Amino acid sequence: MPVGFSQGLSFDRSRTNWDGTGPRPLAWSVWYPANDEAIETPPSAPSWFKQEAIAHDAPIKLTSDPLPVVMLSHGSGGVAGGLGWLGHRLAQSGFVALAINHHGHTGSEPYRPEGFLCLWERASDLSALFDANDWKEALGATFENRAHVAGFSAGAYTALLLLGARVAYSQFEPDNPRKSPVRGPREFPDLAEHIPSLLHDRIFVESWNRRKESFKDERFVTGLAIAPGRSVLGFAEDSLERINAPVQIIGGDADTIAPANECCVWLHKKIRSSSLEILQGGVGHYTFLPEPTPQGIKASPEIFYDSGLQRKSVHDHVARSAIAFFRACR
Repeated sequence: MPVGFSQGLSFDRSRTNWDGTGPRPLAWSVWYPANDEAIETPPSAPSWFKQEAIAHDAPIKLTSDPLPVVMLSHGSGGVAGGLGWLGHRLAQSGFVALAINHHGHTGSEPYRPEGFLCLWERASDLSALFDANDWKEALGATFENRAHVAGFSAGAYTALLLLGARVAYSQFEPDNPRKSPVRGPREFPDLAEHIPSLLHDRIFVESWNRRKESFKDERFVTGLAIAPGRSVLGFAEDSLERINAPVQIIGGDADTIAPANECCVWLHKKIRSSSLEILQGGVGHYTFLPEPTPQGIKASPEIFYDSGLQRKSVHDHVARSAIAFFRACR
């Protein structure tokens, strides 16, 4: 079926932006099943990512039942479009795939150390966006009152927070007993060095002091964790053991950013309701990002290098697995 696509901007008025000048922005993108008559056209905007043809703002394909929703959460410094390969395939199978750019932690706006450090705010982003009326009014359909959630890397961390994981330690805080081998992600390599000065910033401190709260949202009933990052090692183990929602964990055998044995396997052992698949054949961390354009390869070759595998075939496999998983859990 044709895939429709729309974008918009919502706000969470219960939280401020990092500057303290207004409500927290929730910029969203949504892929959805469009009417059979909708005309798909290739996106015209330049991008690092190959993009499928879409029907911009086309009427949604209405059904007699409420439409199922999958919320998508990108990785550190990423953008909603980084999971467009999954969103597009979900929409072809009848799901509404709603992705967000996490304020301060997204390449769609200037990076903020607060956004990279306070990952728990991302879970509240998805809860607030699921509540928002903007995207529902834009699509003009009825949606299920519960949702699935899927995330890549830091997005996997986000998904697990929504299902009941709680923070014991933030990855880079000095008291964390699991010392990270790096001082920040590739997008913010000196991230840990910003903590002392930020502890004098009121907005940061308010968020920092919330890090051990519960962000569980009962409306999220299943979770797909794709290549979960090292940040998950800071979860309280007893909170993982209490998760009872179905969780599917997928990693790659050649992931050097978040090694599968260190992150995926560890999570699987703690979450009794989880299943685990480690993809073989040289699947790295960034294999779960979209296929590149020539512009993308030139700008960031390390992100788009795959050792002899077809990235598209990995995406096809993960999407088929995700669709079967979400359907089985409806």
